[in-house]
Amino acid sequence: MKIKNLINNIVIFSLLIFFITSSNAGETFVSLKKNKVNVRYGPSFESDIKYVYKKINLPLKQIDKKENFRRIIDFKNNSGWIHISQLKKNNSVIATKDKILFKKPTSFAKPVAQINEGRLLIIERCESNWCKITSDEFEGWIKTDNIWGLN
Repeated sequence: MKIKNLINNIVIFSLLIFFITSSNAGETFVSLKKNKVNVRYGPSFESDIKYVYKKINLPLKQIDKKENFRRIIDFKNNSGWIHISQLKKNNSVIATKDKILFKKPTSFAKPVAQINEGRLLIIERCESNWCKITSDEFEGWIKTDNIWGLN
């Protein structure tokens, strides 16, 4: 009887660990590869198109995966399924509040530009709590607080 209880406890513990680690393993940020990407209701090409993104490099949060499709959620909480061929490793973020772009990664550096809330920013690299970004004609550093899209 004790061995049976021990086996049951091990199985329950193993399943619990599996579900805890697998639920977080699928959540990561990705970006759109193209200017036009279909978002579908389900994870197949037979599923109807829910809407279409028309913004290359748009950051999205991957929340699930099934075969070659990824379930995503965007900055405005829209969700759906996108084929993996339309996604790439994340290279962008969106400012969630107005921010200052600095010449160097310090608040004492020269301000370069005002970045408005909702602005798409392309990441070149990040160091501690700063990221070097480009946005149209501007290049510089922003603090990593109040941005959406960083892993």
